[in-house]
Amino acid sequence: MGTSFRDWPWPLQAVFYVALAFVIVVAGFYVPGSPVRNVRTDLENAQADLKPLEQDVAKLRLYRQRRAELQSDMDALQKQLATLQTIVPEDKQADDFILMVQRAAITSGVSIRHLTAKPVVSKQYYFEMPFDIEADGPYFAVLDFFAQLGRLSRIINVGDLKLVSVTNNNMNSGKFHMAPGTSVTGTFTITTFFTKADTAAAPTPTSGPARR
Repeated sequence: MGTSFRDWPWPLQAVFYVALAFVIVVAGFYVPGSPVRNVRTDLENAQADLKPLEQDVAKLRLYRQRRAELQSDMDALQKQLATLQTIVPEDKQADDFILMVQRAAITSGVSIRHLTAKPVVSKQYYFEMPFDIEADGPYFAVLDFFAQLGRLSRIINVGDLKLVSVTNNNMNSGKFHMAPGTSVTGTFTITTFFTKADTAAAPTPTSGPARR
């Protein structure tokens, strides 16, 4: 006569229940269509989808860092461009340039007698805007005037320099009354630059005395 399960010793019953649970769990993992199997399949699919997403996130982090570097480089280039546009502006800005030259002359103690605009010269990437100048003053004041031109915000070239000494005999024999201490007088050409083509029309030459 068989023994009822309830009559089994409790350790044996415990082993049976553990074995039964193990079988159910294993069946749940490997039997197609079981809820555990479906959840496990979904988990594996999610992990497979997560791996390329993690790779994309890593790439995006690199792009984010690179974007910050590019933005920093762009800001530096913008500042450099602003500086270059001050040194070589797009437009002629002839009036502002003449005022800068006049201020440099006044600061140095030099008298500009004539300032005549010459035709604009077209180059491959820029335009030259020359001016003929006649000026006089003490020798060291003229040197300081040229030094001040070199410190202006725009690029300036000085050429065709012709200076002669002034003596007491010929100081006031000419058409201008020279200030005391004047020792040299002469003519020269100063040239500045700009880049915008649609303002490259030749300026109308103007000539006349410029007072200090």
